Amino acid sequence: MSRPDKKDKKRKRPADEEEPTAPPEPKVKGIPQTLETLRVKDPTTVQGDDDEVLQDEQADEFASYFSRSSAPKILVTTSDKARKRTIALARETAGVFPNAEYKSRRRFALKKIIPECVRHGITDVLIFNENRDKPDGLTVCHLPDGPTAVFKLRSVKLTKEIKNVGEMTDHHPEVIVTNFTTRLGHTVGRMFASLFPHDPNFHGRRAMTFHNQRDFIFFRNHRYIFRNAEKAGLQELGPKFTMKLRSLQKGTFDSVQGEYLWMHKQLEMNKSRRKFHL
Repeated sequence: MSRPDKKDKKRKRPADEEEPTAPPEPKVKGIPQTLETLRVKDPTTVQGDDDEVLQDEQADEFASYFSRSSAPKILVTTSDKARKRTIALARETAGVFPNAEYKSRRRFALKKIIPECVRHGITDVLIFNENRDKPDGLTVCHLPDGPTAVFKLRSVKLTKEIKNVGEMTDHHPEVIVTNFTTRLGHTVGRMFASLFPHDPNFHGRRAMTFHNQRDFIFFRNHRYIFRNAEKAGLQELGPKFTMKLRSLQKGTFDSVQGEYLWMHKQLEMNKSRRKFHL
């Protein structure tokens, strides 16, 4: 008797029992498929002409800046006992803002620094934190009533580490805040915009950019030049780094009893690569 062919041992799958497959991603003609184009729709996405959003803006913590009744005045410092690289980043970042000053922390508690800043008319405090002797965090506290945002830092480059870097000038920059589309992102974008003087000096050709892409915020400082009627060139001024929001707290900084408006939760929020919050 001949042995049965090995192929006969394989059971054929009925037509109605075909191997399940994932449905194909939707395709839009002419638009490449990226995480941005396939982004999960967020119900808090802000429309430019939303009356509710416009009303909120007239009464939020940044309203006095946008109504030009106040001007920014910034203090930049570091965490206690900061190392050389973190201090250098704080000093260089203070130079980006025409209205900022760097001050050494000198072991003062943040809860004591903030009341003193309010008394001296400081509108924002920027604190650079570090881990293993390297800068890895930034806290932005808007005064006198908050909010307070905490960011994770990555891809930090000081000015001297940037190739073909330009020389910083004192001109007030144009501020570009892009791709902050949700209510949370809208608040963060307004916080960044309120850090700069109202009227840019266009003769300086300096542009400060906060660009959000997939919840990563790119901090970039450039000078541009018009090569001809159609082309423009950019020269990076530095420093540069990338931020990711970790929390947004109501009021000034309070890590114990503070009321959080939003907080990044690793397990819940990293389930989908196509869901973004800013």
